[in-house]
Amino acid sequence: MKNRNKLKIFNDPIYGFITIPNELIFDLVQHPYFQRLRRITQMGLSYLVYPGAHHTRFHHALGCMHLMQKSIQTLRFKGVEISEKEEEGLLVAILLHDIGHGPFSHAMEEAIVNGVSHETISLLFMEHLNDEFNGSLTVAIEIFRKKYPRKFMNQLVSSQLDMDRADYLKRDSFYSGVAEGNINSERIITMLNVRNEELVVEEKGIYSVEKFLVGRRLMYWQAYLHKTSVVAEQLLIRILKRAKQLIENGQDLYASTALHFFLHNHINIENFDVTVLNNFSRLDDSDIIAAMKEWRFHKDFVLSNLCNMILDRHLLKIKFRKKPMNKVKLGIKIEEMMEVYNITDEEANYFIFSGQVKNQAYDKDTQQINILTKSNKVLDVIEASDQLNLKALSKPVIKYYLCYPKHELLRSN
Repeated sequence: MKNRNKLKIFNDPIYGFITIPNELIFDLVQHPYFQRLRRITQMGLSYLVYPGAHHTRFHHALGCMHLMQKSIQTLRFKGVEISEKEEEGLLVAILLHDIGHGPFSHAMEEAIVNGVSHETISLLFMEHLNDEFNGSLTVAIEIFRKKYPRKFMNQLVSSQLDMDRADYLKRDSFYSGVAEGNINSERIITMLNVRNEELVVEEKGIYSVEKFLVGRRLMYWQAYLHKTSVVAEQLLIRILKRAKQLIENGQDLYASTALHFFLHNHINIENFDVTVLNNFSRLDDSDIIAAMKEWRFHKDFVLSNLCNMILDRHLLKIKFRKKPMNKVKLGIKIEEMMEVYNITDEEANYFIFSGQVKNQAYDKDTQQINILTKSNKVLDVIEASDQLNLKALSKPVIKYYLCYPKHELLRSN
């Protein structure tokens, strides 16, 4: 049998050609766990706002790996020693950093599994793959867990200025058309360096870092926390919550085998074993879409109306405000809906609810972005910058929202 050529290239609309550097990376990309990412959208339901935002976690993971290759090349050129084993560890860690995302990305963390983050599931996938690939992922797992002794490597995978953010801001900006997020990731990477085993950006790159932070803030308000994206994600969470509730009450609902498993079982970190992991690996966006297309005709008032809202894009109204919603006014709206549709308080709460969103472009307390000055000093980007807005960007901004229905769009019991 002829050997397969494992040094493949992908044609990426952002960076051009992305090369697969070795056989391990090729085999990981070809693995069903990773191929599943082709069927999971990067921006969840944001395509309801920006029709072009249909790109996938598969795109993003390959883009991150490409940027990591560039970073390693830059750091080696500047005299930073990175062994072949460490290089492979960095590439594998960033390639697989999002492998634990469920359908429609973040929405599933509250609905399909109970209190298990996508980072935790990514680690479970990596540990399982490490057994399958005879320990080849050991260094990657240490880096992913931020336990590798060389801190800058952990920072390249997860920090305030990592390859994950460097790719998703640029990629999401491209596909959504939100130009404000179009950061200069190549310039930032060219300015990377290492001091005392920590990642720094040379002073010449400070304006690119400033644009990166401003771009991150704007992308959150204009895309990830756009009011339509927020209400659509909340509806999806409530659809799955309602489906689970109906099943617990003895009703039978259409679902794919994988989705059926999670709707009928209470999954948390204690019982997240290999069987659960394999079922999770069979779950993607199409399971949820197919289920909603059936559930929209269900006799249950809540489930059918919620599904119609997403499928036909007749969403709840949503209003952002600076202060939390008055509970008395919220109660009045709920009572009105109960009376109009002859439904219970519990059912009305699926359609009328409040919440909050937070946007913090730079969290200095978590981990600083360090600037290496021309005099060889290392300063936090806020101290090094003459951009007064950066201090403001480090403060969290909280907005409160209220969601309620457009009554003419609801189907009566």
